[in-house]
Amino acid sequence: MLYRDRREAGRQLAAKLAAYAGRPDVLVLALPRGGVPVAYEVARALAAPLDIFLVRKLGLPGHEELAMGAVASGGIRVLNEEVVQALRIPEEVIDEVAAVELEELERRERLYRGDRPPPDVRGRTVILLDDGLATGSTMRAAIAALRQQHPARIVVAVPVGAPETCAEFQDEADEAICALTPDPFYAVGLWYGDFTQTTDEEVRDLLEQAGAEHAPVGHEA
Repeated sequence: MLYRDRREAGRQLAAKLAAYAGRPDVLVLALPRGGVPVAYEVARALAAPLDIFLVRKLGLPGHEELAMGAVASGGIRVLNEEVVQALRIPEEVIDEVAAVELEELERRERLYRGDRPPPDVRGRTVILLDDGLATGSTMRAAIAALRQQHPARIVVAVPVGAPETCAEFQDEADEAICALTPDPFYAVGLWYGDFTQTTDEEVRDLLEQAGAEHAPVGHEA
């Protein structure tokens, strides 16, 4: 065990991100649900706004573990062209799966964010957080989707990650900070004393608290 819980992990990770403290261009985005308690502590320490960035995998029907791509906040769709071309997946199949996942994504966004608009990331330094990196597939999809919204810089930050995955993200993001990279790694949850699932209610509460503590960042007109 390295961390008592996600909140403590966030406080320790924040120390590694001190260079971004107090900067007006910085926006902290969490991958729900487990990334939110971590990101809340980071945003608080950096005096930066906090929001969420949702990603849903597009699984191949009948073989859902195989990702054809992903959809993300803002209606962004990213395709895994190698998989799509190799398996000659028809566009209508992708469209059907994407429609279902987008509906679920939008439901979760309403649940977590309420009527607040999503943040405008254009030209900003975005710190993208989760509670850990194992294979990194969700984070990879998040980066690809986020790039389409033209942030100035994407910084991936996690309290703990598999050494090889963290090394890969040095190339995939503009900067990647893994506070700890134990070897052997095994699984994210092993490095937390309390790794119980973050609830929807906790996500909502933390976003509301963060909004009250920091002026919200909305879409520019």
